[in-house]
Amino acid sequence: MCAATHSGNDDGAHDRDPTWSMDTAVVHLGRPPREPGAPLNIPMEPASTFHAADSPGDVFEYARDGTRAAEAFETAIGDLEGGTAVSYSSGMAAATAMLDRVPLGGVVVAPRSCYAGVSARLLYLAKHQRITLRSVDIADTDSVLKALPDAHLLWLESPTNPLLQVADIFALTEAAHSVGAQVLCDNTFATPLGQRPLSLGADFVLHSATKFIGGHSDLLAGVLVTADPEVSAELRHTRITLGSMPGTLEVFLALRGLRTLALRWSRAQASAASLAERLVAHPAVSRVRYPGLSTDPGFALAQRQMNGGGAVLSVEVAAGAEAAQRLCSRTRLWVHSTSLGGVESLIERRRRWPAETSEVPESLVRLSVGIEDVEDLWNDLIAALA
Repeated sequence: MCAATHSGNDDGAHDRDPTWSMDTAVVHLGRPPREPGAPLNIPMEPASTFHAADSPGDVFEYARDGTRAAEAFETAIGDLEGGTAVSYSSGMAAATAMLDRVPLGGVVVAPRSCYAGVSARLLYLAKHQRITLRSVDIADTDSVLKALPDAHLLWLESPTNPLLQVADIFALTEAAHSVGAQVLCDNTFATPLGQRPLSLGADFVLHSATKFIGGHSDLLAGVLVTADPEVSAELRHTRITLGSMPGTLEVFLALRGLRTLALRWSRAQASAASLAERLVAHPAVSRVRYPGLSTDPGFALAQRQMNGGGAVLSVEVAAGAEAAQRLCSRTRLWVHSTSLGGVESLIERRRRWPAETSEVPESLVRLSVGIEDVEDLWNDLIAALA
């Protein structure tokens, strides 16, 4: 097995039975071969250096080149997304690896409002003339189409963070390909269980595995998935030279977290939908952003390309930014913290971060719904809103 070029998806012991559902697949993908005395899980190997082989590349020899735990994790995520996965030390490391593929001065079309870390990186690269940035309303398909001529990369995020806008992945990907551009879709909010962008035509899928995939707020990791094995090999080689390999503990935890994704996702998504419906009628809330609501601008599109509305929603507090901040500080069950996708429910006013785009209202509060009892979550919210 060649550590430097292994795709992460060709070990027969890891292949998914075509009759398995996605819920079953998350439990069984990336396991060791079923042999007497073998462990059920890929063991965690806290080692940076391994015994050498006669020919370099025949086995893992140095952890920056790859590890058995990372390989197992990549096998699982690649299968779930329908491509070949490469793991990274964080979601931003994965995003940076993708942006590094854009030629000097190349045109990147990206959402005006997306994850703040990516947005900040795009603006930095544009400021220093590394790329030419065209910012668009990603939910306005016509405006995106107008920005695509001579583009090198279309960066999609759907649903977007934190405005929950939905992009027409199929239509935009088709249009981008017609002008020679490649398409990346950040699938962090939807997870592979809620959406599979490669099947909609995207060239790359990005995940911050820190979020729903890991699911326990205890790791940093990122993943890029592509349907092209040659491109995956290029990404893997670049990861080696830039040193953005995830740590052994991180990929072990990410793979362990993946095992419960279907259960966590089902519970959190059902609770998010219930809370969104109730918050629409609350007098202290002026707007609820959630693509699972029939009144949401992205509802019809989400129905076509997603499996549910997701487990994150955003609300705008009617009394303004100060009231929104008080809401976050007064909850007893909801945790006032950044990030999302964990078993615990998190609440945060996003504009408290200087890097957050001005497209995001000052009174907007993002709610990442966890796996607690929905009535407890609701009672805590309405008490804080009062």
